[in-house]
Amino acid sequence: MTQILQCVPNISEGRRLDVVEKIVDQIRQTEGVQLLDYSSDHDHNRTVITYVGDLEGVQEASFRLTKEAVRLINMEEHQGAHPRIGAVDVIPFIPIEGVTMKECAEAATKLAERINKELQVPTYLYGEAATTAERKNLSNIRKGNYEGLKVSIQEKQRHPDFGKPKMHPSAGATVCGARMPLVAFNVNLGTNKKEVADEIARSVRERNGGFKNVKGMGVVLEERGQVQVSMNLENYQTTPIYRVLEAIRREAARYGVPVAGTELIGLVPQQALLDVANWYLQLEDFNSNQVLENRLRTL
Repeated sequence: MTQILQCVPNISEGRRLDVVEKIVDQIRQTEGVQLLDYSSDHDHNRTVITYVGDLEGVQEASFRLTKEAVRLINMEEHQGAHPRIGAVDVIPFIPIEGVTMKECAEAATKLAERINKELQVPTYLYGEAATTAERKNLSNIRKGNYEGLKVSIQEKQRHPDFGKPKMHPSAGATVCGARMPLVAFNVNLGTNKKEVADEIARSVRERNGGFKNVKGMGVVLEERGQVQVSMNLENYQTTPIYRVLEAIRREAARYGVPVAGTELIGLVPQQALLDVANWYLQLEDFNSNQVLENRLRTL
């Protein structure tokens, strides 16, 4: 059976594109791995990379990527709108075909141990690889960001899963884990008032009583003169894209603010977009085989 594991590392560099290319090249040069996509954001100062392969290949590519990022990124000089704790902020393993979530969690654990042993970067485990219930949630590990964790890592409850309770002097810390596919979806607003984005993010995210499996925050897009509601939809089936977008439209209207546009970061499951089309077009008796490309695959 073909084994397909997806990996979507987030690195703390989105402005020095020459550095991004050197890091992404580590994926291109790893046998048994296929680079699918990467995108950099200046305001977030972050790059999201997507590749697939078998368990062995993805683990090796992820280690090589981390090694190069540790060499090239200095967190003491990093500034960006997105939460982060290290040069390689997070490395999620995602089962696609012929691989179980348990195998992904075990692979993430092996990678985390290797990163600490060979690169001296303290590592944490999250999602289905988490060692405690609290650490299933990535935001709990990221609490305080890089600057805060430099101090709080010494507290017993914040000790890394691998390594001493001390940040790498330039690369910070890294989180490895296993999870199901998520949709990174951002909504840009026609205003520069961050407090509006903050309030709307608060209204839709789960921890403040909003939608289940939704994380969100307000972000300033300085280059555009706008603000953004930046989100992770961790289960697009229980909370689809269109439901969150329409809620944001309504909330924004309360402030007299329009939705200026939306963004998908990285790759997205086809069904998540078909659900959006189905809902907005009010299609009757629609099924995915009505998509030409899908029908051709069945021939």
